[in-house]
Amino acid sequence: MTPQLTDKYMVTIAERLTSAYARIADAAKIAQRNTNEVTLLAVSKTKPSEDVIAAYEHGQREFGESYVQEAIDKIAQLQSYSDIIWHFIGPIQSNKSALVAANFDWVQSVDRIKIAKRLDSQRPDDKQPLNILIQVNISNEEAKSGCHRDEIDELADFINQCEHLTLRGLMAIPAKSNDLDTQIQSFEQLQTCFDKLKTQYPQVDTLSMGMSNDVEAAISAGSTMVRIGTDIFGTRT
Repeated sequence: MTPQLTDKYMVTIAERLTSAYARIADAAKIAQRNTNEVTLLAVSKTKPSEDVIAAYEHGQREFGESYVQEAIDKIAQLQSYSDIIWHFIGPIQSNKSALVAANFDWVQSVDRIKIAKRLDSQRPDDKQPLNILIQVNISNEEAKSGCHRDEIDELADFINQCEHLTLRGLMAIPAKSNDLDTQIQSFEQLQTCFDKLKTQYPQVDTLSMGMSNDVEAAISAGSTMVRIGTDIFGTRT
């Protein structure tokens, strides 16, 4: 049964979503870019279906999830909202890859050939190819997922040859910093990798970087998709 909205959800999430879009527009203007060049991915992980509906009713269509079982339950509850585009943005465990392959439209966290191979073989034949972003560990943090920059070419070549996958670009989560120049420097390194990838694969068009704390730096450095959760849905539980 489709969850029902309450006035509380409609008001607060709608206002926050409006603010998020305004923030993107302001950052794009400062960077002398067109606002339409930047897509907002609303990160709804740990949030109930009612929150997703509230954002949907305000015009949001792209949502990001990180926890497989929670996301699968949410997708099932919201199956009547057929134009929602679901992105998986979390680490992928081998034993959960089939669920990711069957239920999502995008996967932003592919960082090794093993996972790409599983997603390709497990993507249902009756679905469109799965849109793939390669996750890059741009700050070389030991505890963070993502391939190294010198591994992008091999992984991109493999994905490009997969029948059920479409390579669309890169994603990264740089090391946290409150310094704008440091943020921009990290993002510009990924932008360089993205520009190179675009010359090799004409379908590549998505650079997913930037979250609630560094949207301005990401857009300044060329991001085409920012992932915002807390500023839309509030603190995660």
